[in-house]
Amino acid sequence: MVIIGELKKEFQRRGGVLKTAELNQLGFSSRQIKNLLDEGVITRIKRGFYELTDYVNREEVVIARLFPQAIIFLESALMYYGYTDRIPTAWQIAVDKNSTKTQYEIDYPTIEPYYLEPKFLEIGIVKIQTEGVTVKIFDRDRTICDVLRYEKKLEKEVFNNAIQRYVKDRKKNIRKLFEYAEILNIRNKVQIYIGVWL
Repeated sequence: MVIIGELKKEFQRRGGVLKTAELNQLGFSSRQIKNLLDEGVITRIKRGFYELTDYVNREEVVIARLFPQAIIFLESALMYYGYTDRIPTAWQIAVDKNSTKTQYEIDYPTIEPYYLEPKFLEIGIVKIQTEGVTVKIFDRDRTICDVLRYEKKLEKEVFNNAIQRYVKDRKKNIRKLFEYAEILNIRNKVQIYIGVWL
């Protein structure tokens, strides 16, 4: 069986989260996992997923481990790109509308799932490596399309800041923006809100 020091290294190598099956592969039986829980060495995040009790995980890494298909979305993506100064109260993630809703009922980290058509989930994904884990996020151009699509869900200040900062961003890709807008059926909105600044 792996000693505690090795176990901690394994947690850190995998972004701070291990599944039951991964603990089993390391030589931990169900009883030993229960003992680790009882001793406070590990904490259950949700059924079948554990984290080290004394290790601070980056929340986006935990989300990527719990929900590998989820994509960092809307205000959470705006924060990543520096398009907002407001920290969202929950991590907004885009998920398949056909996925089981109950799996997203977790206490930590706080998430707010948006259920999208599967065809819209593949548009504009960027994969970022953080702490050995692949975190999916929509690129900046797709994120602005989402801002326009979900305008009514955003505070006016957040909406306006996002548009203004995107327009000034040297990394924006207008060709991609209009490509996405066409697919997402918001080309007119892009013309109205962003076309005037270009």
